[in-house]
Amino acid sequence: MMSLHTKVARDHAPPGAAVDALMVLTWDQRARCRQRGRLASGEEVALFLARGTVLRDGDLLSGEGGRIVRVVAAPEPTYLVRCVDAAMLARCAYHLGNRHTQTQVGPGWLRIRVDPVLKEMVLGLGAQVDEELAKFEPEAGAYAGGHAHAHGHAHPAGGLLAPVPVRQKIHRPDSVACASAAGAENP
Repeated sequence: MMSLHTKVARDHAPPGAAVDALMVLTWDQRARCRQRGRLASGEEVALFLARGTVLRDGDLLSGEGGRIVRVVAAPEPTYLVRCVDAAMLARCAYHLGNRHTQTQVGPGWLRIRVDPVLKEMVLGLGAQVDEELAKFEPEAGAYAGGHAHAHGHAHPAGGLLAPVPVRQKIHRPDSVACASAAGAENP
């Protein structure tokens, strides 16, 4: 059984490297770093990737003997959410995010996994929802590493989509008053 253990950066693929095989995976499978699977040819493989590795459609993996395998996102059941205007689409995105729903964002649409409760929610917000088989590529999240994704640009390699506060102190009006009073008592 072949072992795949290295994710090859798309811009660092060996010169002239040809893709030797394809591996078709659902989103759940692309989010697991240790698993057994099959190449499109039927050959059994084992994935041993660094913990936290998430595979995206088109990613390249290398393994024994320098073979290169391209990851292909498998079509899976999804809901395509469309709205009459940008404000309604933003409301749907807000409510899906508020429920920590993995969501793919595209020009004028959102894609989520099939979930009847979420479907009813976005329908209730006025969205149109169509069920379709599609490749699911949800947003990585603000604190995920850089990658190129569905909206057509790349974020800085290894960079974050949003800054991570080193330490955040929350000031509340009553704590300021208490601190001032305490300071006045202990000159």
